[in-house]
Amino acid sequence: MSGTTPGTTPGTARGATRLPRRLTQLYAGLTLYGVSSALLVVSGLGLEPWNVLHQGLAELTGLSIGAVSIVVGAAVLLLWIPLRQRPGLGTVSNVFVVGLAMDAALALLPDAHGWAVRVPLMLAGIVLNGAATGLYIAAAFGPGPRDGLMTGLHQRTGRSIRLMRTLIEVAVVVTGFALGGTVGIGTVLYALAIGPLAQFFLRVFAVPAATTGGVVASGGPPEQAILRP
Repeated sequence: MSGTTPGTTPGTARGATRLPRRLTQLYAGLTLYGVSSALLVVSGLGLEPWNVLHQGLAELTGLSIGAVSIVVGAAVLLLWIPLRQRPGLGTVSNVFVVGLAMDAALALLPDAHGWAVRVPLMLAGIVLNGAATGLYIAAAFGPGPRDGLMTGLHQRTGRSIRLMRTLIEVAVVVTGFALGGTVGIGTVLYALAIGPLAQFFLRVFAVPAATTGGVVASGGPPEQAILRP
């Protein structure tokens, strides 16, 4: 006897069962991304590129780093319009959930003192960030606003994704550092580790495809699947 509901196809039924998992992965990944960023902030040993900018702007404006992340994410999303990029549920959710989760985690985490505490926090933040990236990208609800900016520039200019990513991240790090954002060993380790970590966790959290026995890891080509929100 078939396990599908009368009037539905097996592919439709499998697609329905995939949706709750994908939504869970999306919001778990975005929440954990915010928590991982908070761990890097507390470690004080260097932030991921965009949070260097967010922290610098937070120092300048007096807003929380999470609030700045939301404002910057929304501003970047507006740049999608001339680039003709289309946001998805994950794109819009990314703007709000990461910043809110980061501020919530920072409110709960105690200050870190001494290398014996700060280094493990930094390493945990980097690894958790890779896992969070794999979770939300594997959900395939659309890229983060900052990723879409990079891929949009790639499509409009014909330049490589790697070049666009490098130019954007160098610009935000330099600007953020000038404003008081934290650049350090954590920034360097993050840049080196996030690609391999994200690719590994994409395989771990890949969602089974609706119509085949394969998996779906993201809506775009593999080189777009190592990016951050």
